[in-house]
Amino acid sequence: MKNQVEKLDKGNPVALIPLFVFLVLYLGMGIYFSMQGVEMAFYQFPAPIAALVGIVVAFFMASGSMEERVSSFIKGAGENNVIIMCMIYLLAGAFSAVSQAVGGVDATVNLGLSIIPSQFLLPGLFVIAAFIATAMGTSMGTIGAVVPIAVGIASKAALPLPLTIGAVIGGAMFGDNLSIISDTTIAATQTQGVEMRDKFKMNLLIVLPAAILTLVFLFFAGDTAVQASQYSYEIIKVVPYIAVLVFALIGVNVFIVLFGGMLLSGLIGIIFGDFTFIAMAQEAYAGFNSMTEVFFLSMFAGGLAAMIRKEGGLQYLIYAISSRIKSTKGAELGIAALVSVTDVCTANNTVAIIISGPLARNIAIENNVDLRRSASLLDIFACVWQGIIPYGAQILLAGSLAEISPIQIIPNLHYNFLVLIAGLLAIYFAFPSADKLFAKKAPAQQKKSA
Repeated sequence: MKNQVEKLDKGNPVALIPLFVFLVLYLGMGIYFSMQGVEMAFYQFPAPIAALVGIVVAFFMASGSMEERVSSFIKGAGENNVIIMCMIYLLAGAFSAVSQAVGGVDATVNLGLSIIPSQFLLPGLFVIAAFIATAMGTSMGTIGAVVPIAVGIASKAALPLPLTIGAVIGGAMFGDNLSIISDTTIAATQTQGVEMRDKFKMNLLIVLPAAILTLVFLFFAGDTAVQASQYSYEIIKVVPYIAVLVFALIGVNVFIVLFGGMLLSGLIGIIFGDFTFIAMAQEAYAGFNSMTEVFFLSMFAGGLAAMIRKEGGLQYLIYAISSRIKSTKGAELGIAALVSVTDVCTANNTVAIIISGPLARNIAIENNVDLRRSASLLDIFACVWQGIIPYGAQILLAGSLAEISPIQIIPNLHYNFLVLIAGLLAIYFAFPSADKLFAKKAPAQQKKSA
């Protein structure tokens, strides 16, 4: 049987041009306006328009009839995970807007500031986000629920907003990466044919040092927090957030959690005379409208990724990486690079794992990499890049809720960068050893399918 790499289609590097056009426009214009001293520099040239220019280029370059090109784009824009993300955007925006209008955010923030010592505010946000994401299995729902609180805490405690939001995103990605009900975990274990608990053990040992170092950093970074001697709050207005946290922790569906939180905030507002039912509906719709940019960008990015994939752009990246693998350590690095570039191109960590998973499994088997380890690497590196790229759903949602540019958040994603380092060190030092970690089990290797 020939080596799997020799069977691979080399793909088409030219198909990546539309992606580069999008990124150059999006990042380049933001950098240009920053150098000109323009406020909100990365909002001067709307990201969805930059994506639209890339899409136009993709349409001109694509093969097939115009109907086929349109069909490819629509299929990607309407892909299941894209629509799920967009619905979470809308519900998160509505929940945030209604809760803000009823005074729930201020009440929750004041309660938190009253009971949590200042140095533990940032680590506390990281831990809360991590617990919620682990329970819900989604970083998106976690960010939608926690970021509004984080914004209020940053304002009243005089903490840097980008740093505070970075702590929430880090905790959300940590929990999402480890959750056994996360779609990324399911995709990684299923494509590699391993058990979730085994992947969890391997995964945890790799990322835990990064989480601990992040907490230490946030503890000292939070030393600058300023707290008043007393904060006033109405406990009834905190109830929606408590309900969201509780239901998230017991694993209720993210849509129910966010919609229920919005509805509960609205009912409290109506009962206590903060607004009428019509006003509640208007606030919810205003929350929808606040998500339009990220909504359109996600759909455009999904359609663009589908067109690039159809024309062989992703296949070229897969071939370029897999053809250079010559050792076990190189195979692990290749798996990490494979899922990383796929995520950068698709802006969807679940899709990235699904696309690269089957090839990663063959690479692992051919180069004697334990499949429990390859599953962990797939999930870790997909989550790393998903949390860093400025057009990824998580950072876009957080930026929209906090009303700051994703570019301002990226330097403060300490957990994501530490996990990237931890993952690379784990590959270099072959840590943790699957033989020692699973001493009583046979290696998770199976014969390669023809």
